[in-house]
Amino acid sequence: MAISSHLARLRAMIGNELIQMPSVSVIVVDDHARLLLVRHAGHRDGWAVPGGAVEIGESPAQAAVREIREEVGVQISKPRLLDVLGGADYEVTYPNGDRVAYVTAVYQAGVVEGTPVPDHEEISELGWFSPPHLPGVDLNRFSRALLLATGHLAT
Repeated sequence: MAISSHLARLRAMIGNELIQMPSVSVIVVDDHARLLLVRHAGHRDGWAVPGGAVEIGESPAQAAVREIREEVGVQISKPRLLDVLGGADYEVTYPNGDRVAYVTAVYQAGVVEGTPVPDHEEISELGWFSPPHLPGVDLNRFSRALLLATGHLAT
């Protein structure tokens, strides 16, 4: 689901204005210490750490599990909280003009069931990347800041 009914109602009232939103980002790591990165459908702003908004009534950990299941079709292990991040690097303007300032709970988890595949609704492509190769990867601003903050990307 690209946008919740709650957010759709808010957007109907405020248009594209900047809103602050709780979200999750999930650093999915495989048995070879590679990180799963995705490309979002509909806009090409580089590779990204998968995740999304926390829905009303949902804990951030539940959102992490749900987002990975919805976006790439796998079940992850119990997510481990790494950090909570926000600020200018986590502000996003979407192709439709909607502006969001995310405060993101960053989790790390492994895949316990399934093989990741893009849902082709929110995610158009995915790939596994080893940390030594991340500096040369075309990461979006949000994910670059997140991976730097969590120590997954060398400066």
